[in-house]
Amino acid sequence: MAGSTFGTLFTVTSWGESHGRGIGAVIDGCPAGLPLCEEDIQRYLNRRRPGQSAYTTGRREKDLVTILSGVFDGRTTGTPVSLLVPNEDQHSSDYDKLYDIYRPGHADYTFDAKYGFRDHRGGGRSSGRETIARVAAGAVAMKALASLGVTVRAYASAIGPVKADPAVFDPDETGRNPFCLPDADAALRAEAFVRECMARGDSAGGIIECVADCLPAGLGQPVFDKLDACLGRAILSIGAVKGVEIGDGFAAAAATGLTNNDAFVNRKGMIAKKTNHSGGILGGISDGSRLILRAAIKPTPSIGAVQETVSRQGEAIQLSIHGRHDPLIVPRAVVVVEAMTAITLFDLLLQNMTCRMEYLEQIYKK
Repeated sequence: MAGSTFGTLFTVTSWGESHGRGIGAVIDGCPAGLPLCEEDIQRYLNRRRPGQSAYTTGRREKDLVTILSGVFDGRTTGTPVSLLVPNEDQHSSDYDKLYDIYRPGHADYTFDAKYGFRDHRGGGRSSGRETIARVAAGAVAMKALASLGVTVRAYASAIGPVKADPAVFDPDETGRNPFCLPDADAALRAEAFVRECMARGDSAGGIIECVADCLPAGLGQPVFDKLDACLGRAILSIGAVKGVEIGDGFAAAAATGLTNNDAFVNRKGMIAKKTNHSGGILGGISDGSRLILRAAIKPTPSIGAVQETVSRQGEAIQLSIHGRHDPLIVPRAVVVVEAMTAITLFDLLLQNMTCRMEYLEQIYKK
């Protein structure tokens, strides 16, 4: 299977299966000298860990990370950083009856069509548990970005039809409710909606918003490797994501040039934008203002309600999925979107070092 490596200079290779011995990542291209310990990574994995509320899977995993290589005396060595998170609470027998049944909304059929067989235990590589590797690697990218003064933060902006009100945005509120919503009233309404879904054996989706601050102007290439194109590829590689928008996104289609353009102004001797409809990207290149992206997260496909499907042999089946599944994946996916954004941005920052001779001269010229 190809396609498990992401990045150009800061590369991340994800490995492992949902019901295998563990999940992990190998990071290559991390500069030497970055202070790094397991706790730096663990605090991000803890945000993704299952079983933290009534609205996530009951699978009990500690998700404790071990750094196997690439760090010595508390700093990265410039060699590959290998990370391991063991699987400890697999209930593989829960999936025995699904051995040759295609679950609606899952990758069962497409895996079979591509490879001629599939790992039916929780989806194998297509399981949401694979995102552990992304979060672990993203934590390293986040640490590197922080050393450069760049911050990345994500949160839920909607759960199903319930939207957070930007007028009452409270970043601290995201840690006080199980939905990562920055609006306490919206969190209460979201809870009622999700409980209704669960009562009928259904699930819910939502929208995750991610912002990056203090990002310098100049990241991204003007043609194929535009910053928004790179971010789109990164975020859409997350299994539950079905759409990505930058800035005003789809709302820009209903605007006019006059209302959609961001006027430039002089703020204390610095060129800045009066508004930010573009979400911090112009012509595929960062413009120095806040980067804003949103990811549409689909409802969890494993539900208790009866669905129509077929077996591998084409036999019609009425399927109700039982076991430990998230009725809502959005809260746990927040840190995954954050991680993939951070990985993309740090990789592009490294690439940008070669775009001007003066940058190279600052390093090498004597």
